[in-house]
Amino acid sequence: MHKLMVLYPEPVDPDHFRDYYVTHHLPLVARMPGLLAFRYSFEVTVTQGQTPYFAVFEAEFADAAALTAARASPQGRQVTADVANYATGGALVIDYPAQDGTC
Repeated sequence: MHKLMVLYPEPVDPDHFRDYYVTHHLPLVARMPGLLAFRYSFEVTVTQGQTPYFAVFEAEFADAAALTAARASPQGRQVTADVANYATGGALVIDYPAQDGTC
């Protein structure tokens, strides 16, 4: 499993971010080839102090090659280009292979 995570700092207009993200951006994301699942939240907290992030997004792909192909696809390029329409605070994009733990 390979994950893509996006951390969003506070935008200039939080209401616009929420509305645009849910009604326009996430439907674009859902069209990315190879996407297995995604999650998001506008309720990001930290254990101490003030959180540096307004929102978080996480997507799952089978492997790094599937993520690379998805981001390079026309749909992936459209998703990337759309970020400027709502994320006025910027976006930190990271990806990593996820390892299963044991309990």
